[in-house]
Amino acid sequence: MTQSTTDDERPAAAPPRPGVLGRLAGVSYRRRGRVVAAWVVAIAAAFGLSAAFAGEFTADYSAPGSDSRQAQDLLEERFPAQSGDTIDVVVRADGAVTDPEVQADVTALLDELRTQPHVVAVDDPYTTPGGIAQSGDILVATVNLDVVLPDDMPVEETEELLAMADAAERPGLEIALGGQTVALAEQGEIGSEAIGMAAAAVILLITFGSVVAAGLPLIVAVAGLALSGALTGIVAALVDVPDWSTALATMMGIALGIDYVLLMVTRFREWRAAGLAPERATVATLDTAGRAVMVAGSTVMVSMLGLFAMGLSFMQGAALVTIVAVLIVMAAAATLFPALLGFWGGWVDRLRLPLGRRGRTVQLAAGGHVEPSRTWLRWGTLVDRHSIVATVVGVGLLLALAAPFLGVRFGFPDAGNSPEDRTSRQAYDLLSDGFGPGANGPLLLVADLDDPSDEAALPALAESVTGTAGVAAVMPPVVNEARDAALLTVLPTTGPQDGTTEDLVHTLRDDVLPDAGVEVHVGGVTATAIDSTENTAERLPLLIGGVVILSMVLLLVSFRSIVIPITAALMNLLSVAAAYGVVALVLEGGWAGRLVGIDTETPMPAFIPVLVFAVLFGLSMDYEVFLISRMREAWTRTGDNARAIVEGLAGTGRVITAAAAIMVAVFAAFIPSPEVFLKVIGVGMAAAILVDATVVRMLLVPAVMHLLGRANWWLPSWLERRLPQLHVEGRPELYLPDADGDTRGAGEPELTTAR
Repeated sequence: MTQSTTDDERPAAAPPRPGVLGRLAGVSYRRRGRVVAAWVVAIAAAFGLSAAFAGEFTADYSAPGSDSRQAQDLLEERFPAQSGDTIDVVVRADGAVTDPEVQADVTALLDELRTQPHVVAVDDPYTTPGGIAQSGDILVATVNLDVVLPDDMPVEETEELLAMADAAERPGLEIALGGQTVALAEQGEIGSEAIGMAAAAVILLITFGSVVAAGLPLIVAVAGLALSGALTGIVAALVDVPDWSTALATMMGIALGIDYVLLMVTRFREWRAAGLAPERATVATLDTAGRAVMVAGSTVMVSMLGLFAMGLSFMQGAALVTIVAVLIVMAAAATLFPALLGFWGGWVDRLRLPLGRRGRTVQLAAGGHVEPSRTWLRWGTLVDRHSIVATVVGVGLLLALAAPFLGVRFGFPDAGNSPEDRTSRQAYDLLSDGFGPGANGPLLLVADLDDPSDEAALPALAESVTGTAGVAAVMPPVVNEARDAALLTVLPTTGPQDGTTEDLVHTLRDDVLPDAGVEVHVGGVTATAIDSTENTAERLPLLIGGVVILSMVLLLVSFRSIVIPITAALMNLLSVAAAYGVVALVLEGGWAGRLVGIDTETPMPAFIPVLVFAVLFGLSMDYEVFLISRMREAWTRTGDNARAIVEGLAGTGRVITAAAAIMVAVFAAFIPSPEVFLKVIGVGMAAAILVDATVVRMLLVPAVMHLLGRANWWLPSWLERRLPQLHVEGRPELYLPDADGDTRGAGEPELTTAR
């Protein structure tokens, strides 16, 4: 016998399950103690592994396969004593440097330097040709080290050499040490994480008005920073990692960690205001905003992976360290953040600060969505009404900012761009005064003497090089003990950063050396910088094309639209171009440069545009994902393009503004750095984030989308069927109180927010 069951008697259907992120959030919330303990153990283990196996920072800035790289390889193989880095000991006396008392002091100093670790040879300027300037009051002695890369020289030992030079100085005798090794020892601390964290804390407190809400992003960022920072040493043991990459990875980790959790805290408060209990609100947050965070983090990693296409080991090391930091931030956002909500989610608005703004109860729009602030709604409506004007003004402003980049001069900054109180800058100036500007960037001509008869061609080679326009002097050829290689040191008439010096390098390679009768390669720091710049410029289109295409594919799959990825790529390229223009303006050394401590015209290292592009394109996509995900959420709910744009802009405007302010503050911490390239990275990134979050995301993107109308969401039917459904915006309708019966727990306070 069977029983019939009426519709009213049937059990209610179980609510749809959350996505992977939502389920992970639920587990982390319920087992919050274990999750926090696991993070503590992971951080402690990473510190232990780093202490035991961490590698040293090192960077090779030469271009693989270049002529200068071949010259360096030949030097290392056949001139071991001359293949390492060098330090210039420059002495100026009130009288002649050949005075017996001066000569005794100089000789004593050089003898003392010869006894130091990593020093393999020290020239005697009184017997070495060209050691004494024609004026007779300046001399230079070269200290050869056993380290090829300046980064490999321990800073403590370089400081010992500097201390010896300081002790040898006296009235009437000025001594300065120069070279890349000395410049590195003088650079001091790189970046300032404390400045960025302090600024972020203030901005979060202003944004949320609550200590608890502001503290959650900071805790997640600090935990991610601790773990990724400890793992940096492990990465350095596996690949070449430049020392400045730690500052970049740290700033990226702090900025992204805070921004991602800022977005999720905002969404969590909205779900609480919609009536969800803390655990359910946590699951809903990760299943909606958490998806946007994962896509945003993926775009950053795609951009950083583009650096591998450059084929430069130091770029790959910097990219790998940064990718590790981003991965850890994403893991912290998906696990540690919901665990922390398990402890403090019910008190997210507690410990409010009296910031002079009155809290107002959150209002819910139809369907349970939080009503955006009226200020942002008015702004979105204004952009809608004047979309053509907004588009023209936005594009014009970005192009105006980008204009200075048209006159940029590429090259590597050297000691001549350092502050005047540094000994490396003083040595640079003394060399220029005594021996000419080219003494600061000598060219090393390395001849491969495969046959004993090749040595006979050296006098003619020296003569032809001496007669070349742009050559000030050529030192006599030095043949190694095996008689299978020769070294000629060439002093150009112009400095390392002068375009004439670059022309000289090409003239020697293309016109002079092919007729020398022996195989000759042009090396040295100046030639290496020239080759590296050209190599980077050749590969830059590959980087840009690869990153743009991969990012567009990711956005295509995420938002199921043809137009949105195209417009996003164009907008991001405009943001990057504007950043390039601001950097170029600062490097001119005028009023803008003096604001950040650059008072001389300075060339732009070619790897700076590459690095800035990779970082900024990824970060710009972050804001694009935040903005478009909310627009798409409104579009799928209403089918009204104009309303979706206005609601999406209003719903994320405050979050993006606060996130951008944090980013700007974090990257601006680079600017006080004594190193020029770190200054320009800070300036470029801070300027780009400011422009991107204001002109691009808040003005240009919504204006263009209003002009395009429903075409924003167009996708061919054949592609619609083949693309996977990621639901980046999530399915917020599943978590509304009227969808699953969830309500706010009894006795829980009404949430408030500052409007």
